[in-house]
Amino acid sequence: MSRSFNISSGPLFLRIVLWLLAFVTIIPFLLLLLTSIKSKADVLQGAFALPAYPHFENYVDAWNAGHFNIYFWNSIIVVIPVVAASVILGLLTGFAFAYLSFPLRRTLFAILTLGMMVPAEAFIIPLYYEMRYLGLINTYAALIVPQIAMSIPFSTIFLASAMQQLPEEVLEAAVLDGAGRFYILRKIVIPLMVPAMSTLALFLFIWTWNEFLIPFILVNDDAYRTLPLGMLFFQGRYTVNTPVLTAGAVIVIFPLILTYLVFQRRFIAGLTAGATK
Repeated sequence: MSRSFNISSGPLFLRIVLWLLAFVTIIPFLLLLLTSIKSKADVLQGAFALPAYPHFENYVDAWNAGHFNIYFWNSIIVVIPVVAASVILGLLTGFAFAYLSFPLRRTLFAILTLGMMVPAEAFIIPLYYEMRYLGLINTYAALIVPQIAMSIPFSTIFLASAMQQLPEEVLEAAVLDGAGRFYILRKIVIPLMVPAMSTLALFLFIWTWNEFLIPFILVNDDAYRTLPLGMLFFQGRYTVNTPVLTAGAVIVIFPLILTYLVFQRRFIAGLTAGATK
């Protein structure tokens, strides 16, 4: 009896713990949503007090006064090429490091790993002078090119590691049939790598969307600011209007949450791919 009790109570206890952790994690976001639909008078009633009716006009005020329409499209213009180029380049370099033999392969991989470990703060000043010399300050290229370069080391290592988990028998059979490298990459590797590529794309989307330092240093024109940078200047103007300020914060993070909810199954599949090999 005691053994059967332990077996049945174990998953139940684990579920309770997981539900508690999920509840604790989601509470701050729920409070943010609740505050964003309150009036200034409702905020004074307490953090958990419900408003008499939802004040959705806070989102309209934040969107119009904070120029979020400009910042939102700027973030889209930056994120799409960064994610697409980083995944494609990471796929090509990952394929090379996973399957090909070439001179200085180990040395180049070590340099690539070091590049992933260098924080942006260490090279942001030389990067600023380089961009100014090229005449790219206050341009979309100043926001896109450095973030592609920063994403390539992680993309390469992530996809090279995922490729090494693929079944070797399939690749060996393709080689024996006389398939070339490009054919193997296009017809065999890429279809099998879709979950890992989706996970990488989601990682890169979140990191690029939240990038703050590079836009802050390389862009000072309001027409090129992205959402996180726009939120900084919006916060300075609306510090005393908490509901409108929190509505602006919800506008900034809503695309991230929506993207994760849409691609969460592929994200989990990509993380667990090869775990049972």
